[in-house]
Amino acid sequence: AVIKEIEKMGYRGVPMPGAIRTAICILGNKGPVEAAQLLALDGVKEAIPVTKPYKLVSRETHPDSTVISIGDVKIGGGQPVIMAGPCAVESEEQALTIAQIVKKAGAKIYRAGAFKPRTSPYSFQGMGEKGLKILEKVRRETGLLIITEATDTENLNAVEKYADIIQIGARNMQNYSLLRLAGHAKKPVLLKRGMAATIEEWLMAAEYIMSEGNSRVMLCERGIRTFADNTRNTLDLSAIPSIREASHLPIIIDPSHAAGRRDYVTPLSLGAIAAGADGLLIEVHHDPSHA
Repeated sequence: AVIKEIEKMGYRGVPMPGAIRTAICILGNKGPVEAAQLLALDGVKEAIPVTKPYKLVSRETHPDSTVISIGDVKIGGGQPVIMAGPCAVESEEQALTIAQIVKKAGAKIYRAGAFKPRTSPYSFQGMGEKGLKILEKVRRETGLLIITEATDTENLNAVEKYADIIQIGARNMQNYSLLRLAGHAKKPVLLKRGMAATIEEWLMAAEYIMSEGNSRVMLCERGIRTFADNTRNTLDLSAIPSIREASHLPIIIDPSHAAGRRDYVTPLSLGAIAAGADGLLIEVHHDPSHA
């Protein structure tokens, strides 16, 4: 009834269920919304102005931290979740070997790319749908959930078919066509921060996904580009409390892509968990010198 009244006012109402109450986020307004008109509606306890340009991802709209449940795995529930696996699917044998290793080590989610966006056009671009079918076999044989990247609008539907979580990489953080399409997906989305993106730009990208109807979004910090040259990128651990303050979405840290060095993964992971990350996305290979 409240949403219908909001629509009569010329706006769009999006319900945001919480542990104690359901907030309804009003979209489509160009300026302030008349609070008295809303407070007169049955079932409305209070009207809270949202001061941020992003509405759906804002903690002002949704004070409770979001927990994303996939089977018996909870992301954002206070227990850090480990997502681990190779950068890319290279073969069925390689994928299954690494899956057994990471499962034994405690990972709940298997990460591997079937489609790979590369800086060089001559680098390995992934196995495509054949790689997705291998990932399906990994899930079937190990019970691990699967996260893999959709690199463009053409392969997102295939990724959604085979994966449990759709990853959108740093290079695509502002690919708005892809973000909108991911907003129509029925699977959760992990959105990586662009290598030169501000926190607000990152959250606005997440808003694109949520505004299309997909509320199961998690954020992933994977390092930003700075003048430092001792690591591939610079891991921004300050993003964790910044996101915690601004948004209700879970935040995952990728220490592997941030450092580009295997000996830095453990200390960066420990720092991320200490800072309050909801999980880690770690690159693992059983034969790294030949990966």
